[in-house]
Amino acid sequence: MQPARMTLKVLLPFRVFAETTGVLRVVAETRAGSFGLLPRRLDCVAALAPGILVYETEAEGEVYMAVDEGVLVKTGAEVLVSVRKAIGGTDLDQLRAAVEKEFLHLDEQEKSVRSVMAKLESGFIRRFAAFQHE
Repeated sequence: MQPARMTLKVLLPFRVFAETTGVLRVVAETRAGSFGLLPRRLDCVAALAPGILVYETEAEGEVYMAVDEGVLVKTGAEVLVSVRKAIGGTDLDQLRAAVEKEFLHLDEQEKSVRSVMAKLESGFIRRFAAFQHE
C-alpha cells in the first residue's frame, strides 16, 4: 500500500511561489515552536512565525524554504501556506541568515513606521478636535 501524500502550495500576495505534489511531511514554525504535518493529520490552521519551512518528497528529499510570517491551512490532503515573502534555497545557514536579516529586520522597521504613523494620526485627530471646538 502506497503511503498518503499531500499537496503543498506556498502563496505570496501576488503569485504562487511554489506548488509541490507528493509531499510526505511538512514542518513549520509558529511563535509557540515547530510542529509537523503528516498526510492523515486532522485539518488545522496555524499562524506562522518567520522561519524555515521544511517539506519532504520522495523525489527531492528534504526541501528548505525561508518564509515570513503568515498562515498555514491544512484541509484534507492540501496544505496552503500564505506568507508575505518566501526564499527558496538549499543551504540552511544561508536561509536562516536571510530570515534574520530580511524578515525579522523588516518587522522592526514596520514597527517603527507604525509607531510614527500612530503619532501622526493621533496628532491630526487632536488638532482636528481642537479646531472643531473653536
